[in-house]
Amino acid sequence: MRTHLTLLNLTLFFLHIASAQPNDWQEVQQIFGRKGTIQEDMIKLTFPRTDLEIHVGDVSIEPALALTTWIAFMNTKEGTMMMGDLVLTESEIHPVMKKLLDNGVEITALHNHLTDESPNVMYMHFSGQGQPTKLATVMHEALAITNTPTGPLPLRAERIDKTDWSTVESILGVTGKRAGGVLQLSIPRAETISERQMEIPPFMGMATAINLQMVEKKTATTGDFVLVAHEVNPVMKALTEHGIAVTALHNHMLNESPRLFFMHFWGYDDPEKLARGLRAALDKTNVLKKK
Repeated sequence: MRTHLTLLNLTLFFLHIASAQPNDWQEVQQIFGRKGTIQEDMIKLTFPRTDLEIHVGDVSIEPALALTTWIAFMNTKEGTMMMGDLVLTESEIHPVMKKLLDNGVEITALHNHLTDESPNVMYMHFSGQGQPTKLATVMHEALAITNTPTGPLPLRAERIDKTDWSTVESILGVTGKRAGGVLQLSIPRAETISERQMEIPPFMGMATAINLQMVEKKTATTGDFVLVAHEVNPVMKALTEHGIAVTALHNHMLNESPRLFFMHFWGYDDPEKLARGLRAALDKTNVLKKK
């Protein structure tokens, strides 16, 4: 009897260990038909809205600048947490919202990121928790309602971007990554951010994002600052004093701690001038310092 109990306990122990192992995310990627970026126990999948032609004034917006849907999953003790941001046309908003709400996914924000863009686009932030393949299936069905390109990324000749961003990176104190003709920078906050007592890492959308796109001799920049309350007006003042427009101020989540505000911006000017303005704004925030 003791032998049977020992074997049972060992079996339960190894099952617990197996269930505690990080998700390899293969099934989630199979549902979307697309590979994601994996970091520790998280995965993020991106869906550039290459179907859209959006302009702000004379600037044609590249998807990597401001038109990319993202969906991220993270393993937690309570199951899988999902967060993300859908880029939607006005006609896509209501059917997508119904699909998500009918399947237990929370809408945490709906708003603009840009202003004066044509045609108009909106951004729907969402949150869910549960079994990863069920969450992924709901999101895949929601994307299918839209014209968002899904499945494997199409094979295209990679655009060779010869822009020298080194001075901009030096001013901002951050090294970015290139996505087509766009430089993308991510600056985490210094403090821990949590939602419902679960830590939310920068990978899950908790870092200030700055994107820059060279347009002939000028640069377009957009993104969002992740701020606590007392930083909002100092950052807004720093941006506007440097000719960078604040386009939106709002929440992305519902139960986060500390309470966060997301400030979106738009600038179109000399790249070094924009970088100095963005640096002035960053200096008003509690960003993670390099060691």
